[in-house]
Amino acid sequence: MIKAHSFSNTGTWIFFTVSILDVIGVVLDNSMLQLIFKPLIMPSLILLYYLSSKRKNKWYITAMFFSFLGDVLLLDKSNMFLYGIAAFLITQLLYVIIISKELPHSHWKTKLIASVPFLAFFIILIKVLKPGLGEFLLPVVIYGAAISIFGMVSLLNYMLRKDKSSLILLLGAVLFILSDSMIALNKFYEAWAIYGLAIMATYILAQYLIFRYMLTRSVKELPEEEK
Repeated sequence: MIKAHSFSNTGTWIFFTVSILDVIGVVLDNSMLQLIFKPLIMPSLILLYYLSSKRKNKWYITAMFFSFLGDVLLLDKSNMFLYGIAAFLITQLLYVIIISKELPHSHWKTKLIASVPFLAFFIILIKVLKPGLGEFLLPVVIYGAAISIFGMVSLLNYMLRKDKSSLILLLGAVLFILSDSMIALNKFYEAWAIYGLAIMATYILAQYLIFRYMLTRSVKELPEEEK
């Protein structure tokens, strides 16, 4: 147990070291640092998941892999933006599937309540972005709908469970939505220098919080004698 805990701590240090170095690259506008460390964010989180979890969720690992692809593709936002969106779209759909499979039964009114804030945010964001979207309108609407559904199921999960792990997941989903919204605003509405730092900070925290939720769920699924 001590050895496993030590490996997990090492994995955590690796993940945050890689993430901080990438953020430094963003702040300094150093493309070399970003080119080296941004593609390492998700592999280091996958490593941390392997070191920390006794029961691995293959769908979650697949989702992290597509996040890695999205990170790599979005290093070239000019030419690879649509491909990056496609990779992250798969990530979002996998997150929705993972959470939905574990959701307790709920009344339709509860589902409606959970959908309202994210539906409202989605409509407002698309309305703001629409004049600048052009040929990107359909891909952005599809991706925006997917990540909004991720937010909805995360909120529904919290409303039904009301425990610490479901709150962590909800915070992760909200941060992911904020990160992606800032990417869209930066590209299609108005570019701000602060967006780069904010996008990466919220994205890294979002992925880490989702990891913490998945780790908690994997522990709860273990037989009592293995915990």
